[in-house]
Amino acid sequence: MPALSVSAQTRLMVVAPHPDDETLGCGLLIQQVLAAGGVVRLLLLTDGDNNPWPQRFIERRLHMDAVARRCWGQRRRQEVMQAMEQLGLPASALQPLGWSDLGLTCRLRDNASGAIAALQAAMHAFEPSIMACPALTDAHPDHSAAHVLSRLALAHADPAPLLLAYLVHGHGKTDASAYPILIDTRVEQQQRKLQAMAEHQTQMVLSGKRMRRMALSPERYKQVDLSAGTGCLRWRPPAALRPWLRLLIVTPAGAQDWRWSEAPLVRDPDGGFRLSWLPGSSVSGPAFAKLHLDWPSPWIFDHWGWQAL
Repeated sequence: MPALSVSAQTRLMVVAPHPDDETLGCGLLIQQVLAAGGVVRLLLLTDGDNNPWPQRFIERRLHMDAVARRCWGQRRRQEVMQAMEQLGLPASALQPLGWSDLGLTCRLRDNASGAIAALQAAMHAFEPSIMACPALTDAHPDHSAAHVLSRLALAHADPAPLLLAYLVHGHGKTDASAYPILIDTRVEQQQRKLQAMAEHQTQMVLSGKRMRRMALSPERYKQVDLSAGTGCLRWRPPAALRPWLRLLIVTPAGAQDWRWSEAPLVRDPDGGFRLSWLPGSSVSGPAFAKLHLDWPSPWIFDHWGWQAL
């Protein structure tokens, strides 16, 4: 099993889509980098302000307006500061971007170049040697979009940091073959991770047992192959859904979102689909595709998700 070596020269950047992801995904790794004398930066993409059910329960409200959401985001921002203190991180380690919760895919679609530039600016300022971001296969749309953003931001980094992926939502989190890099679980560090998780009180009030179980699970990562991908789409959506399906393609040159029927697709002999061309194909770098339905749903988790091309 591969080991992860950290030292006083380690500069770890943790990309967290929401408050609590830093603890659930990287609570042990953060502590071990600090214990080795290294430096950690937490890049917090959103304040987790679109979190209505805990907010309704705690605040005894039904309607969520912009003011209520903003106050909730401020509350969660304070929680992440308290969790950082439990993990040994100073307040100066936090770099919040303040983007919209549940809006990272739309940000990629509507302003890919601006989003990529924001991550690149954070990377250039900190110069990480290791970067930890959510896995592409994470079922939460903000998490998978954060992975795409991280990969696009690293497209021309030289030298590129070691990119590690962590999984929060989805199957396989404890799979040693899928996530082979295991962080040693030391009793005192595990306790501090649990204490940090307890600081996220807004998330613990309705889901405390589940959050505690997630925090106690082995902390695993996989090294991301920056060149991995295929031109063949892995999806074979049923014909009945295709009138409502959309295909989003994102590259370093920008994004394009087609209706499935209008996308530049060709059929393979085995019945699968592939893209006949990519927007911005003259620009080198990674490309990603997302299959999604063109209607709102109360279910936030992705069914098809993203694929590297």
